[in-house]
Amino acid sequence: MRLSPLRTLLALLCGALLLAGCGKSSSSTASSGGPISRVAPVAAQGAVSVATRNTTRIGGGDVASDAAAVARTVYPALTSASRPQAVVLVDRSSWNTALAASSLAGAPLGAPLLFSDGNALPAVTRETLEALAPVGARALGGAQVLRIGTTAALPRAYITRSLPAAQPEVTAAAIAGLLGQVAGQAPRQVIVLPDNAPRALAAPAAGLSAESGAPILFVSPARVPAPTASALLALKRPAIYVLDAPALGRPALSELRRLGAVTELPSAAAGEAAGPVANAIAVARFADGQFGWGVKEPGHGLVFANASRPLDGPAAALLSATGDYGPLLLLEGAATIPPSLAAYLGDIEPAYTPAFAFRPVRGVYNHGWLIGDERAISAVTQAQIDSLLEISPRKQSGEPSVSQVE
Repeated sequence: MRLSPLRTLLALLCGALLLAGCGKSSSSTASSGGPISRVAPVAAQGAVSVATRNTTRIGGGDVASDAAAVARTVYPALTSASRPQAVVLVDRSSWNTALAASSLAGAPLGAPLLFSDGNALPAVTRETLEALAPVGARALGGAQVLRIGTTAALPRAYITRSLPAAQPEVTAAAIAGLLGQVAGQAPRQVIVLPDNAPRALAAPAAGLSAESGAPILFVSPARVPAPTASALLALKRPAIYVLDAPALGRPALSELRRLGAVTELPSAAAGEAAGPVANAIAVARFADGQFGWGVKEPGHGLVFANASRPLDGPAAALLSATGDYGPLLLLEGAATIPPSLAAYLGDIEPAYTPAFAFRPVRGVYNHGWLIGDERAISAVTQAQIDSLLEISPRKQSGEPSVSQVE
């Protein structure tokens, strides 16, 4: 398979960083007992750290570095066409705001999300903003930076637009309105979440929103808040997709059904225990007509993050709306792949059939983006994911798969 220009650039960046020994390095021990280098030390610039055949790791030790790495991977800013229209700046302490802002990473704005620390800019955010040099979004009145809930000082005189800090449902409704303004038409689909949903369960909504262009709105477990109801009324009975529906009471669901056609997304496959890992897989599998990922076969991008770092969901949302368009999948820890995730990757494993002279060059391929340093996803886990994504000879009936052998 030929490398795309982006993959070639990533490979060159990886080689340069490894040769330069950028960042701190130390060693750890693999399960086999052999020493390995720490593959993704915390790097201030948030650059690509290492790539394998089928995976690319980007990011660092915190969400600001992860978001910066995603932004600079998608927008290398080496040409006018590789600069973003605008950048969205969100306070890292405002979880629901970051989640709702993920919709702005989708078409037509394609805005990367960067994080402030309250009203201060981390160095990696400042450096990334300057490097990206956003050109300005016509649909935002030429704004280069959209600040949501933060007044962090910017490194230069950018054209800015701001949405003030407010209650999550108010801010989310304002973002939904802005999304319609940017797109030139009101969205016909929305994603609804309980405002107190566990963050790891809600994180996959970020990528789904970016890919689909459906804004995220919030409801309380007992009722639909007035700002959310007003936003739904303005959309004139949109399709409403509810994540973590079991957390909502009957009155809230009944009220939603009066405002649009409600579909409850499954939180796990039949027979699987519910939890963040199973929920992310269920979101990746789900499709309803043109809405949803529907990833049930090989040939896809995938984004992997640690469930203990849910802000990586919004930080990586841009990877769900460009390139190889990957849904977010979650790991429970840095050092293990949950059995349900290994089984899912086995289900969508690329394969070719040598008996019919079907060569791998004619096949389809999976690619995984790994978010964060080795404290988020270990080097050994990256190697295991790489093997699970590799195209392999099609197994005959009764022959064990690669995941079963390993």
